[in-house]
Amino acid sequence: MSTTIAAPASKFSARIAVLGSFIELVKPRIMVMALLTAAGAMSLAPGQPNVAVAMWLLAGTALIVGAANTLNMYIERDIDCMMTRTKNRPLPTQRIAPNVALIYGLTLGAASLPVLAHVNLLTAGLGLVALFSYVLVYTPLKQRTHWATWIGALPGALPVLMGWTAATNRIDLAGVTVFAILFIWQIPHFHAIALYRQREYERAGLKTLPSVCGLAATQREIGGYLLVQVAVSLALYPLGVAGVAYLAIAAGLGAMVIVQCFAGIRRADAKWARNVFIASIVYLPILFFTMVLNGQL
Repeated sequence: MSTTIAAPASKFSARIAVLGSFIELVKPRIMVMALLTAAGAMSLAPGQPNVAVAMWLLAGTALIVGAANTLNMYIERDIDCMMTRTKNRPLPTQRIAPNVALIYGLTLGAASLPVLAHVNLLTAGLGLVALFSYVLVYTPLKQRTHWATWIGALPGALPVLMGWTAATNRIDLAGVTVFAILFIWQIPHFHAIALYRQREYERAGLKTLPSVCGLAATQREIGGYLLVQVAVSLALYPLGVAGVAYLAIAAGLGAMVIVQCFAGIRRADAKWARNVFIASIVYLPILFFTMVLNGQL
């Protein structure tokens, strides 16, 4: 009796584990961030939000982000084995076969385009650019040049522009400014990761600014881009995208990350870099939430 009961339970647990591995392939935390920023940009854009369009946008964005992340893991499966933060992913641990992950990623990508086409062709085109630039340009360049960080920031920020064009069916200055906030935010964010994980990245053969250009260049990039990031975030007020409440909170958040960065920039050790990274994670969701909530205040 106990053996009979245990067998179905064991099969159920195994299926749940497999499902969990497939969810890991799409990098759910990154996907959630992409969905939040896409939805936020759509709600900020001029015009009355359309629920049906929003649902198509979110579904298509989820599919295309999932495809990009899965195919990225497929291509980098050997590199992931060498890094502490990635060695337990489904492919390095052989929980999912590489050919299965490849088919899964391609299927998600193929499904995403007709879904996004229900939004409009411009949004679908931006999604296609995001997918191809992430998988075919950014991913292979990570082992060749530190400029891959800037290239990878493009697909990382495109969900924002997809959200804006879903509402407007055009690319304009206000939409590009919202896109630029996320684009620029990624530069100091990833430089900070590369700095406090420098040895790990070098061991895996990945080119980063700290390993190629040194500590001083990384300090300048992080500090400089943080200043630009804050300046661009404040530009939403004169553009009429967000109101006074947003301006006050954005200025306060900006002051926080700038003070945190420059207070320890001379030291610029792994602890400082990690603190910059953590501050960036706190900064972005609060900024976007405030942006959406106070867009008309």
